[in-house]
Amino acid sequence: MDLSDSDADRNSITPTKPPAEGLAPALARNIEAIVERRKQEAKQASIEERAAAALSGFAGSMMFVYLHLVFFGVWIFLNVAPVGQIEPWDPSLVILAMFASVEAIFLSTFVLINQNRMAAQDDARADLDLQVSLLNEHETTKLIKMVEEIARHLHVRRETDDELAELKRDVAPEVVLDKIAEARDEASSARS
Repeated sequence: MDLSDSDADRNSITPTKPPAEGLAPALARNIEAIVERRKQEAKQASIEERAAAALSGFAGSMMFVYLHLVFFGVWIFLNVAPVGQIEPWDPSLVILAMFASVEAIFLSTFVLINQNRMAAQDDARADLDLQVSLLNEHETTKLIKMVEEIARHLHVRRETDDELAELKRDVAPEVVLDKIAEARDEASSARS
């Protein structure tokens, strides 16, 4: 049995390879909503948060490394091996060490500010993921019940399935979170 060209094209589409005409409208809408949300969060960031993010971004770049290599290299070279008329101003390199220490304090503070902001965003996304998962779980439970009712109405014979009975029960998120906390507490007390 030969596949026509359209069947072959349709079979080559995977979740990671969308159809040639583009993304599904729901997926495109979701991507746009995420992009807009990130733009909105960026606009709402305070000046201090923006400065900390910019400084953290620069400090994490290779340009930052190159500038420091040049700066520290020249400083050390000029203070260890005097050149021409330039007299060493920091022969023990104490000033350079103090400068590097102060810079490290400020850089680590900027990085921590940026990480705190990112952690808050991650918490919000985790809450959204949880809500979507709970909604999905609830909808799946309803679908299972509906399919079971349709099968009963159509007199479709099926075997009794204990797992199906379990799947028809709604999930209580607070109970699940309590069990996770208990397991975490038991694991940490076992390590102690």
